[in-house]
Amino acid sequence: GSSCEKCDFETDLCKSLQELNLHPGWKRRNGRSGMGPPYSDHTGNESAYFLSLSSETQSSSATLRTNIFLPTDEHHICQITFHYWISQMSGMLMVGLQKHSEDTITNIWQVSGELQNQWKSNTITINSTEKYKV
Repeated sequence: GSSCEKCDFETDLCKSLQELNLHPGWKRRNGRSGMGPPYSDHTGNESAYFLSLSSETQSSSATLRTNIFLPTDEHHICQITFHYWISQMSGMLMVGLQKHSEDTITNIWQVSGELQNQWKSNTITINSTEKYKV
């Protein structure tokens, strides 16, 4: 069966993201917050919430971590689809994988320098024989 979980930030952080690891740079806001674009979420809804990096953190990085996911196999594949918006030429968005037995984070996807000023979406498929975080 499908165990898809939608993560929309409408009430708070979604269940799959660790509450304690919301880096100070991230803010939960919507298009009406007065913080500049985007002025709506990817569906065009002005009052829908999303996470945004505040402009004070331009020069630094901020991380969001998921809770622990179980290993994948032919019956349990993991696909994560997310929507993103990059509004700085210097901005970079990376997705990393940290396996249970490793301290290091392996970069599995990244996008940078695309000053598109529009919502884009991406889906990544994750294979891991052990528990992992993203």
